[in-house]
Amino acid sequence: MPFHIFNVTPNDFVATALLAYQHQVQHNAVYREYVQALHKLQHVPAAITDIPFLPISFFKTHAVQAFEGEPEIIFTSSGTTGMQQSRHFVKEVALYEQSFVQGFTNAYGDPSPFAWLCLLPSYMERSGSSLIYMAEHFVRHSQHKESGFFLQADEVLIERLEHCRQQQKPTVLLGVSFALLDFAERHQHIDLSHCIIMDTGGMKGRRKELTRAELHEQLQEAFQVPAIHSEYGMTELLSQAYSKGHGRYHPPAWMKVLVRSEEDPFELHSTGAGLLLVIDLANIHSCCFIETQDVGRVYDDGSFEVLGRMDNSDIRGCSLLLL
Repeated sequence: MPFHIFNVTPNDFVATALLAYQHQVQHNAVYREYVQALHKLQHVPAAITDIPFLPISFFKTHAVQAFEGEPEIIFTSSGTTGMQQSRHFVKEVALYEQSFVQGFTNAYGDPSPFAWLCLLPSYMERSGSSLIYMAEHFVRHSQHKESGFFLQADEVLIERLEHCRQQQKPTVLLGVSFALLDFAERHQHIDLSHCIIMDTGGMKGRRKELTRAELHEQLQEAFQVPAIHSEYGMTELLSQAYSKGHGRYHPPAWMKVLVRSEEDPFELHSTGAGLLLVIDLANIHSCCFIETQDVGRVYDDGSFEVLGRMDNSDIRGCSLLLL
């Protein structure tokens, strides 16, 4: 690895990203061919806004990897019936583990003292989910026996939530949007004021689409919490950004979000509104520079919000709802 990903600081992020670009042009054949097709292969970027970003759809049609040999694991997107899945070829799963553990720690502290109660039915019904891999790791390393996955087990989940409340155990209720809403409607006004309610996004065709604000307002009222937290992650990334309420996400130090004009694909900015572009240095063995299909706004402090999704883009499992 040409640099230490997780020690990057704001002062050296740009230089590190430019090193990552050179590394991937050399070692990622798909990315190199894409840069060449843009007639930019001979151009040496001087700033991160000069770097070409690979459209996320390439993960559905190509093996996007910057290494030789077989991956340790392949993560796949959920999608719906008949929809082509994204595939993320992960050279070293330990790199993913370090990314999600350190990313959560930076936002909330060490994950192991939390009880992890997971409502992820759609992800448990298939294999290859990076979200399930992360949740299983947190459950397995939790200090609390209450941690686990709950599929059609409301009574057990409620008992464990209540036990955690009585014992004042820090608790994360991690759930896909439709499962959290279903649970809220089945158990009106349950007191979860001791919990971090973490929404991973996605109705996945199970329910009527709601705006994020509508969804979170309903969940806040039902669970009696001041805010609903959210995770921004996807199959094609190895890092997550977290929101502690109101839809403002804060990425870890090794992840940065830019925007590009929806009219001009070569007009990139560090702040403002447009199509979201993600630099994820943890993706050094696949592609660090991803053009998402999410539309949003990036702020001066590096935080961002998601305002919607480009027309005709697939519904991604870990993406957020349209506003």
